[in-house]
Amino acid sequence: MVKKQMSYISEIDPRIAEILEKEAERQDYKLNLIASENYTSRAVMEAQGSIMTNKYAEGYSGKRYYGGCDFVDIAEDLAIERAKDLFGAEHVNVQPHSGSGANMAVYFSVLNLGDTIMSMDLTHGGHLSHGSPVNFAGQLYNIASYGVDKETEALDYDVLMDFAKKSKPRMIVAGASAYPREIDFKRFKEIADEVGAYLLADIAHIAGLVVAGVHQSPVPYADFVTTTTHKTLRGPRGGMIMCKEEYAKGINKAIFPGIQGGPLMHIIAAKAVAFKEAQGQKYKDDQVQTVKNAKAMAVRLIELGFDLVSGGTDNHMMLLNLNKFDMTGKDAETAFSNAGIILNKNTIPFETKSPFITSGVRIGTPAVTTRGMKETEMEEIVEMIDTVINNVNDRHVLDTVNADVQQLCSCFPVYKNI
Repeated sequence: MVKKQMSYISEIDPRIAEILEKEAERQDYKLNLIASENYTSRAVMEAQGSIMTNKYAEGYSGKRYYGGCDFVDIAEDLAIERAKDLFGAEHVNVQPHSGSGANMAVYFSVLNLGDTIMSMDLTHGGHLSHGSPVNFAGQLYNIASYGVDKETEALDYDVLMDFAKKSKPRMIVAGASAYPREIDFKRFKEIADEVGAYLLADIAHIAGLVVAGVHQSPVPYADFVTTTTHKTLRGPRGGMIMCKEEYAKGINKAIFPGIQGGPLMHIIAAKAVAFKEAQGQKYKDDQVQTVKNAKAMAVRLIELGFDLVSGGTDNHMMLLNLNKFDMTGKDAETAFSNAGIILNKNTIPFETKSPFITSGVRIGTPAVTTRGMKETEMEEIVEMIDTVINNVNDRHVLDTVNADVQQLCSCFPVYKNI
């Protein structure tokens, strides 16, 4: 597929063409268990590489600062209406280049510098843009970090209520990048109302699950909802903001001219395509299967003696605590990569190691589900994981697993089902 689409690149830049071919081969024959990655459809990629990459369109539909925006206006309007339909949102802005940019725009629209944001600690599953000290959010705002319960490794909403009353945040962020349990947005809204705070729900990881109804939607409860458009949503890499109509003007101003210039109209066209795909039953069935696959994988991992943070999963991901194996997440990531299994090291709650080393790894099922794999394949993958963990320094064993991975992947081509 990639070779067919690269005739011009091959002629102009053979080196990049070669790199793209190698990346296509890597994606075809490696097992992708990174929770934040997925495979877009051919249609989405075609839109991303389309003629709209040539067009500047600063501003919004009908109110641009450039001429010639007739057709990009239609594309952006389509993306907005489809997103509204998918999520039941009152207002949608599809221009953010990323999830972090979407969060920044929300903060800038209603907060003053130095205001208090209550959000999940990075080591407990939060995201950089929720207030890490190395990120703009942690540098510009006062961050009151919450975490999970030490025993259950899950959120305790009564504790969160008490913490909110003490920290008195102007905004509460509900959402995570490494939290395997369902988030109760309705309860978060009750907490926000109790202390008079805005509620921002960041659903970057679970947006697809929300669309399919396998995770509670925050849209009825949150003042603002941000998401990426890739991950489970399975669109192009980008961001999006949904909000109540009363905040629409402030959000639009915060994106442009606040933090961005010209929107990426080819990406917005690709978002529109992805949203149309997400309206279909096949897409919703895939999201349901994504959760089924994660649960099947978690059950088998526990049976084999693995320690899962919070004891399992409600969504598309799980966290493995590797302390019992006397192994770091960094070493495990390398060993899995050598065996053809791609995942990422990840901090675990109450982490004792640096974020460059970590005590765990994160595993997700969106990409393998998109390939068409189901519970049977999840159990097969877990057996591979078990083999790798118990033979991290045996290159012969890792090579054998790698061969098994390639065989499994060949039975489920990336672009057979999408």
